[in-house]
Amino acid sequence: MDLPAPSSPIEALSAITLAVSDMDRAVAFYTAVGFEVAFGGAGTPFTSLRAGTGFLNLQLDPDHAPIPRIWGRVILWVDDVDAAYARVVSAGGQPDGPPADAPWGERYFHVRDPDGHELSFARLLS
Repeated sequence: MDLPAPSSPIEALSAITLAVSDMDRAVAFYTAVGFEVAFGGAGTPFTSLRAGTGFLNLQLDPDHAPIPRIWGRVILWVDDVDAAYARVVSAGGQPDGPPADAPWGERYFHVRDPDGHELSFARLLS
C-alpha cells in the first residue's frame, strides 16, 4: 500500500490524548507493551509516551474513564506485529484475536487498554 504525497497544510499528527482512570495502571500497561515515557509517569496527572515521532498522551480523568463504549481506534504501526502481540499478552492485555493478515494489506491485531480505548497494532505487508 503506497501512501499518497501530502496535499494539505497539515504536516503530521503530533499527539493523541486519552483519558485514563488510573495513571499508575495505564503507565504500567503502556510501558509493558513498548512505549517509553517522555514526560510524567506513574503518580502524575499527565503523561506523554513516545510513539515514533509523535506522542500518545494519558490524561488522568477518573470522571470520564473508563469509556462506556467504543469511540474510535488508535492504530500504531510496529516493526513486528507478532512480537507486539506477545508483549501485549504478557502485559495482561486480551486481544480480540491473534495477529492476522488483512485484505487491505496489513498484518494487525486489536486490543483494549485498561480503560477501554481500542488499539490496533499493525504493519504493512511486504
